[in-house]
Amino acid sequence: MGMSGVGKTRLSSMLRRHHWFHYSVDYRIGTRYLDEAILDQVKKQAMQVPFLRDLLRSDSVEIRNNIAVDNLAPLSTFLGKLGDPEKGGLPLPEFVRRQRLHREAEIAALGDVPEFMGKAREIYGYDHFINDVGGSLCELEDDQTYGLLSEHTLFLYIRASGDDEQALMERASRDPKPLYYRDTFLDEQLETYMSEHDLEYVALIDPDDFTRWVFPRLFRARIPRYEAIAAQFGYTVSSAEVAALRDEHDFNRLVEAAIERET
Repeated sequence: MGMSGVGKTRLSSMLRRHHWFHYSVDYRIGTRYLDEAILDQVKKQAMQVPFLRDLLRSDSVEIRNNIAVDNLAPLSTFLGKLGDPEKGGLPLPEFVRRQRLHREAEIAALGDVPEFMGKAREIYGYDHFINDVGGSLCELEDDQTYGLLSEHTLFLYIRASGDDEQALMERASRDPKPLYYRDTFLDEQLETYMSEHDLEYVALIDPDDFTRWVFPRLFRARIPRYEAIAAQFGYTVSSAEVAALRDEHDFNRLVEAAIERET
């Protein structure tokens, strides 16, 4: 677990090459639990184009998701950004609705981990399993889910090192991505942002500007949450340590070192 960009999926992909089953929570969300919602949103946009509307109504064309572990754009696009619709933003009620759908889907996808561990062994013959969770795991505030995962997996928190933290901040500023926010966090930050920018309505918010502004605050708010989960259920390594890994042997040694440091 850790913020997007600290190396979770890179590590998981490396282990996949060493015959580990790679379970991507975001992939599961997009292909199973939010697939229909994502497609409905795409179809709504397509129906605004007369040419496509006629083809869809006559079932002459089909729209489907093409989500991959390395291409989660449909899921990200569905989450969307808050603010001015003229700039691609979402109204607050719709934004909150999608945020809550994502939370429900993430909990459901995490609940599937034990089942997929069994499938990995019994169907595909994998002895090892890596659970590549989304960056919002620490935001769920769901003890039942954390407890379930702790029964079946070992939590490994990848903490961003100083250089990597700066790189994450710069990347978020350069290319602001849709993110998941806890309800209380969103309410607090939205009130502060609108006050600082002297805005009366959410529809006046520049979506990219708000996403850039809120990212450092989200980053700081998530750190103690990750640390609390790691302290209760697992161990901590740095993003620099993860970046130095070359193979499965290196990974196993890193986990051993993390356990030794905290026992």
